[in-house]
Amino acid sequence: MSKMKTKLKAKKMTNKSAVARQKVSGVILIDKPQGMTSQQVVSKVKYLFQSPAHNSKKAGHTGTLDPMATGLLPICLGEATKFSHYQLDADKSYQATILLGSQTDTGDADGQVIARAQIPELDADTLQNMAQQFIGAQQQIPPMYSALKKDGKKLYEYARAGIEIDRPARDIVITALTLTQIDADKIDLVVTCSKGTYIRVLAEDIAKALGTLGHLTALRRMQVGKFDSEQAIDIPSLEALSLDSRFEQLLPVDACIDIAAAMSLDDKQCQRLRLGQRLNVIEQIDKPLRDYILQSLSHKTQAKLEDEPADRNNEQTPEYELPVDIRLLDAQGHFIGLGAISLNGRLQPKKMIHL
Repeated sequence: MSKMKTKLKAKKMTNKSAVARQKVSGVILIDKPQGMTSQQVVSKVKYLFQSPAHNSKKAGHTGTLDPMATGLLPICLGEATKFSHYQLDADKSYQATILLGSQTDTGDADGQVIARAQIPELDADTLQNMAQQFIGAQQQIPPMYSALKKDGKKLYEYARAGIEIDRPARDIVITALTLTQIDADKIDLVVTCSKGTYIRVLAEDIAKALGTLGHLTALRRMQVGKFDSEQAIDIPSLEALSLDSRFEQLLPVDACIDIAAAMSLDDKQCQRLRLGQRLNVIEQIDKPLRDYILQSLSHKTQAKLEDEPADRNNEQTPEYELPVDIRLLDAQGHFIGLGAISLNGRLQPKKMIHL
């Protein structure tokens, strides 16, 4: 009986200790090394922030990089994962090297060569004109060697089994593109593009447009939204730091959010929002905030007009009832979450943080 009581007491103490551990929350910018998957990097970061006093189990990245690729990989921990989609949806910039004359089954140097072609003579004008042809809105067919799923199975699993799956083309936008010749069979590519763009496919398409074949031999992500690779820390450097110094590398929980507008609330209002209750804050909507709401609604309307089919439910909703996202701050100016606010003064909680 005594042993059983001792075990139960030990179990309670263990559970209490686990509950008492502080949740690690924030955003860290990692310079991903070549050869690691994005998920392996996430696991490593979780391990480096774990301690008897800290819980870093909840974490995720904001956009996969292939194992061959290097560069910026923002990782969200704890409460910051609630806002990771802002960077998932953000434009991204890459620098890559295209090797002309051969095509691989994966579109990069990790694959096997499946076709070869002659390389035409190129010059700066040809490459500049070609770059201009690829700028703008277009459609791209995702590669078979990708993590997209079909019937619950990743496409690269089908590819490894020699099975080709029909993939619908996806809308992408190339905002900026430069092509520079390195030597007779290599081109340097620098591109800024929308989410969902596969640089491997872009490289293959450029090579074909030039009258040859090609694949990537190097790929580096330089920017994700407002984040830059120069702000990132590599794994060995992070590993060499003390735990306290690692925490100094964390950006705030709301670092991924690209919204400037904010509303300060008193303690009672904060408490009600955390309970999931709506507020009427019509008296707190000043002119700058009203202008922000109107501008956001204008962007929403434009996006709706460009989207087919139109959302009929939104068309029937009066403008003064349409909500837009806003940062929520407590009386001390600390970020407490995201809310949705309307011109009629209705404020409802959207994603609240619990640190």
